[in-house]
Amino acid sequence: MIEIVLASNNKKKIAELGTLLSSAASKGISVLSLRDIGFTGDIVEDGESFEENALIKASVPASMGHIGIADDSGLCVDALGGAPGIFSARYSGEDADDVKNRRKLLEELADVSDEDRTARFVCTAAIVLPPDSPFTVPEDWRIPDELAEKRGLDPRRAMVVRGECEGVILREEHGDGGFGYDPLFYFPAFAATFAEIPGEQKNLVSHRGRAMREFTARLAAILKE
Repeated sequence: MIEIVLASNNKKKIAELGTLLSSAASKGISVLSLRDIGFTGDIVEDGESFEENALIKASVPASMGHIGIADDSGLCVDALGGAPGIFSARYSGEDADDVKNRRKLLEELADVSDEDRTARFVCTAAIVLPPDSPFTVPEDWRIPDELAEKRGLDPRRAMVVRGECEGVILREEHGDGGFGYDPLFYFPAFAATFAEIPGEQKNLVSHRGRAMREFTARLAAILKE
């Protein structure tokens, strides 16, 4: 049994990852949480990109001798120069929540024309292997040397996969499903917002679905070595 630690204590995320990995990998995999390995502190996400923040989180379990996995995601709006980006969850301030974040986004885009309200959801999924791991990341999948040096990582033991989904930010909310910015994110191919479509359908095209499918396929290949 191979143990992997998801840098989160979110039970839903852990169960989801366990299901994805079990179907992708030939070896038995057990997904643990940060709490399971005795980590109860806070992780400071001070990176400058989704990729860097995912690596920061995945590095915590790796520093404790475990295979670490983490993801980071957010919304990037073209008319706002890519904002809220890595600050998506706390866009409206220290007491931010989904409602306040959406309200601020609408305020910032109030004078932006419909054709210029293009945006994309981004998700990055990272793995960091501990120094004594018998596994390595294939050369084509390794993180850039510059990023590895910045974070003090061995590029042979770190990988990040990115998934994106293009859409448009509406002027008012539609739908009561999903979370975060979903009620404002209109996906043209479905002629609906992410809050109006079933979760299974959303996962087929979403940034997170795309990132995790590629990530689990690569991870399965790494663990087969």
